[in-house]
Amino acid sequence: MIRRLVVTFFGLLVVLQVGPGIHSDSVVHTVVAALVLSLINLTFKPVLLLLTLPVNLLSLGLFTLVINGFCLGITAWLVDGFRLTGVGSALLGALLLSLVTLIVNALLTRESQ
Repeated sequence: MIRRLVVTFFGLLVVLQVGPGIHSDSVVHTVVAALVLSLINLTFKPVLLLLTLPVNLLSLGLFTLVINGFCLGITAWLVDGFRLTGVGSALLGALLLSLVTLIVNALLTRESQ
């Protein structure tokens, strides 16, 4: 859980620097957003993936990006000081966050072997 939180926090920091339309008022808000996003990904995301399995299969897994954007939007709705300007920024932020977490997890796994 701690590793997931740290990786999500690092990913959010990168997304805040690169992604347009994603804003955080302070580092504390980013930490809270990483915690909330990690909890959402741990609890609600598996249920959403299961409920949207037929659409996800038809889209060859691309609908997962929409679910990730939805989770990022819920995080922005729950955390004051962490904002998204629209659906496009949520989708782009979800894509960037997925790429950053994929790379960081691959590097961490590679170092631990």
